[in-house]
Amino acid sequence: MTPRVAATRYARALLEVSVEMSTSEKVADDLDAFADLIAQHPELARVLSNPAVPVEGKRGVVQELLTRLQAGRPLDTLLLQMADQDRLSLVPALRKIYRERLMDHQQVVRAEVTTATPLAPEAVARLQQRLSEVTGRRVAMESRVDASVIGGVVARVGSTVYDGSIATQLARMKSKLFEQA
Repeated sequence: MTPRVAATRYARALLEVSVEMSTSEKVADDLDAFADLIAQHPELARVLSNPAVPVEGKRGVVQELLTRLQAGRPLDTLLLQMADQDRLSLVPALRKIYRERLMDHQQVVRAEVTTATPLAPEAVARLQQRLSEVTGRRVAMESRVDASVIGGVVARVGSTVYDGSIATQLARMKSKLFEQA
């Protein structure tokens, strides 16, 4: 079984249990905190992913970390099980997949919006509302500024790109002019 498939199975099970317990957001936050802790301490990451380190030692480290983070069930149960199975190297993938599945469960889609200048809060709200209408889901929007778009907006929602930038319009006009010449 590939690491991604294993992480997906863990994420699916974790989400099912956390939804039943109405703790899905807390689980996501606790999982983020645990994964961040491992990422910020490379030595810890090496110990937890090293097959030469005894499983009992990894379990003890994970138990201590979970106690300090005050992580609750069902995350503590899953991470201890992953320690017992020597699968803690899957935590970064588990984190990503769990977040994706949680957003899908909550009917939320992520959008990346690029504009030439920063958008006013009212414009952000209108754009978020419009993208929500187009996708039929709530939108979690991230904004970027890139002067190369010249003006307008480029919105990437999943694999779909809505390009209303002046740069793209100018490129199309240039292409049509050269086709006619």
